[in-house]
Formats: sequence, structure tokens, C-alpha cells
Amino acid sequence: MPDDKTVAQNRKARHEYFILDSFEVGIVLSGTEIKSVRDGRVNLKDGFAAVERGELWLYNVHISPYEKGTIYNKDPLRARKLLVHKAEIRRFVEKTREKGLTLVPLKMYLKEGRRAKIELAVAKGKQLHDKRGSAAERDAEREMSRALRRRSRGEDDY
Repeated sequence: MPDDKTVAQNRKARHEYFILDSFEVGIVLSGTEIKSVRDGRVNLKDGFAAVERGELWLYNVHISPYEKGTIYNKDPLRARKLLVHKAEIRRFVEKTREKGLTLVPLKMYLKEGRRAKIELAVAKGKQLHDKRGSAAERDAEREMSRALRRRSRGEDDY
């Protein structure tokens, strides 16, 4: 993946959900949308995917209108079709039928500088106590790394 350029990441998803599995999927974009994507004008924060009529669709992903575009600019929040094989769609349907599982975009990137791809994850929502536990673990790791840095510099706490 050295030729891949990350355009947008959904950092909130890793805080709000347990990521169970992730997949690479293609996305159908119009001419002016891909130009905005190349400029990095994408927001995945509230995005989710759902299977509708045997096809996978991406909702609530904001791709800003292209500044130099005219009447060809599309609605920034429109539903966009995702490109996946039928067998993968069936697998997504089976996984999302389980209680509390959803499809969340983790990041959007340009593969080989040309094609826009989405990293889509099967995720389970976290409860408030799970988020607190994650925050406590993160704080503990931060404190350990600080202590190790201080110790390596010779600045002992004692």
C-alpha cells in the first residue's frame, strides 16, 4: 500500500465502536466529487453503510462540492453506491443481522492515485462504560510511556 494516499479517516469510529472486521470496497463518484476527494474535502464522521435492494450504499458521508464546478456538483450528503461482489454483500447482510452490528467507514483513500476506495468495518457499538475503559487504558499507556521517557533521560521521579 505504498502508493495509497489517505484522504480522510474516521477517528470517531474507533472510539464509538468495537471494530470486528474490515474490508476494502470501491465507491461510485461523479466527476466533480472525485476532484473534491483528491483535494481531501471529505468527512466520514457520521457515515454508515447499509444493504438496500441487494446493493451496498454509503450514507451521511460529506464530500464538499468542487469549488470550480458548476451545475455538475452533486448534493454533498447524497447516498453513494459501493462496489462489492454479491457474495460479500450476502456476508455483510448476515453479519449486520446480528444484534447491534453496523457497517462503518474507517477511512477513504486513493489507490494508486486513481481510484477512490473505502475501508469499511463491521462494528459493534460501545456502551458508556466501554468508552471509559478505553480511555483509562489509553491514559495508562500514556503514563507508562512518559515514565519510560523520563527514566531514559535520567529524570527519575524518586
